Amino acid sequence: MTYEVKSLNEECGLFGVWGHPDAAKLTYFGLHALQHRGQEGAGIIANNNGHLKGHRDLGLLSDVFKDEKNFDRLAGNAAIGHVRYATAGSASIDNVQPFLFNFHDAQLGLCHNGNLTNTRTLKRDLESKGAIFHSNSDTEILMHLIRRGLSPNLMDNVKSALNTVKGGFAYLLITEDKIIAALDPNGFRPLAIGKLANGAYVIASETCGLDVVGATFVQDVLPGQVVTIDDAGVHIDTYTNEVDLKICSMEFIYFARPDSNIYGVNVHTARKNMGRLLAKENPHIEADIVVGVPNSSLSAASGFAEESGLPYEMGLVKNQYIQRTFIQPTQELREQGVRMKLSGVRSVVEGKRVVMVDDSIVRGTTSKRIVALLKAAGAAEVHVVIASPPLAYPCFYGIDIQTRQELIAANHSVSEINEIIGSDTLHFLSIDGLKAGIGLGDQICTSYFDGIFPTPLYDYEHDYNLGLKEKVSFY
Repeated sequence: MTYEVKSLNEECGLFGVWGHPDAAKLTYFGLHALQHRGQEGAGIIANNNGHLKGHRDLGLLSDVFKDEKNFDRLAGNAAIGHVRYATAGSASIDNVQPFLFNFHDAQLGLCHNGNLTNTRTLKRDLESKGAIFHSNSDTEILMHLIRRGLSPNLMDNVKSALNTVKGGFAYLLITEDKIIAALDPNGFRPLAIGKLANGAYVIASETCGLDVVGATFVQDVLPGQVVTIDDAGVHIDTYTNEVDLKICSMEFIYFARPDSNIYGVNVHTARKNMGRLLAKENPHIEADIVVGVPNSSLSAASGFAEESGLPYEMGLVKNQYIQRTFIQPTQELREQGVRMKLSGVRSVVEGKRVVMVDDSIVRGTTSKRIVALLKAAGAAEVHVVIASPPLAYPCFYGIDIQTRQELIAANHSVSEINEIIGSDTLHFLSIDGLKAGIGLGDQICTSYFDGIFPTPLYDYEHDYNLGLKEKVSFY
C-alpha cells in the first residue's frame, strides 16, 4: 500500500535492532518494509559503542537516505528507526523521529507509534514547570516525564512515565547500552520481536519488517509490557497489570501489510475471511463478476468470490507510481488523484453486473469515483460491498480521523450513501462478521463502528461529545 486516497492513514512504523554490525542499514531495510505506515518523514539513530548519532528528514525513506554517506555516520551495532505520518504534530522536520536527546549525563533516542489522549494536559503541566518543547509532537512528552522522574534508576522512571501517558502508544527508546520497547495497556498498535541468525534481536511494528531482514519471529510485545534488549538478550517486564487487549481492527482491515501476522493472525487470511463472511451475509446479490479495489481490498475480494461462486476478475488496474492524494490541498485535486490512480478495464467489466469489493468507506468521494470509473468502462451494474462495518466514529489512538465531520457514515444511512456514491446496491460487513473474520473476538477495538472506546478520551472527550450533537453533512 504505497499509495492510498482514503485520507485514512496510520501514524508511523517502528524498527529497532541490537547486536548487528550493520544495524543502521538493517534498520533501513526494516523501515522500507514498513513504508506504508508513514511516508512524510523518516529517521534512524545508531549506537556506536555507547555514542548515539542520528539522521532524519522529510520525505520517503529512500529520499531521506539517498546519500550513502549517511550510513557512514550511523556506524554501530544497534539502531532504532521510524517512518512517520503526522496525526499529532505538523509535518515539519522538527517532528520527524526518532528524536535524539543530548543530556549532560546521557544520550537517549526515542520514537513513537500512536497518539496520546492526554497530551494537552500533560504539556500544559510540564511547561508550567519549566519544560521546553522542540516539537509539537506528543512523542516528546514521554522524555520530559522520564527525565523528571524521581528515581535514580532509568527503568523506574520509564515505568512511571508510561503510567502517566494515556492513549495508544508503541515506544522504542535507545540508550548507550540497551533498547527499551513498550506498548500501551490496550495494545492498540502492533509490535513484534524477532531474532537473527547471528543472535541479534530486532523489533518492528509488523512482522513483515522482521521477514525482510531474515529474522525469526520470537513473540509479540503484549499490552502493558516494557521490554529491554541488550547484550544479555531480551528481558520482559510490565509497568502495569491493568491491561485489556484491544488491537486496532483497522490494522486487519486496511493498514497492515497482508504478509504480516498480528497476535498470531495473518492479515491476508483475516481479510479473506471477512470477504467470505461478507458474501454469506449478502447471498442475494445478483452479479456476474467480482472486482477488488487495489490493493488492500484484494484479499477480501478473493474471499467474496470463492464464497459466492462468482469469478474474480481484474476490473480495476492501479498505477503504482504516483503520489499520495491525501496530501493534496483540495478535494478537487484528491479526486484528480483517484483518476490518476485507477483505471477501469473495459474488456473485463463491459456489460457485466459487477460486485466491487472495498475495505472501507471514509468520505465516500473515492468510492463515488470508482463506481463512476466502472460504469464509464461499461459495467451494467455496480454493487458495492465493504469488508468492514460503516465507519461512523473517529479514532483517538493513532489514526488521522479525529472528527465525525470527516466520515460519511456519521450522518448518512446505508441507502443514502448508496445514492451518494452512485452504486446500484451497497452492503457492509457486520461487526459480528468483522470479529469472526479476524478471529480474536472481543480483543479487537471496534470503536470506529460502534463508538465504544476502550479508554477514557481525556483531552478529546469534550469536543467529541459536542461533535455527537452536531448534524454532520458535507454533501
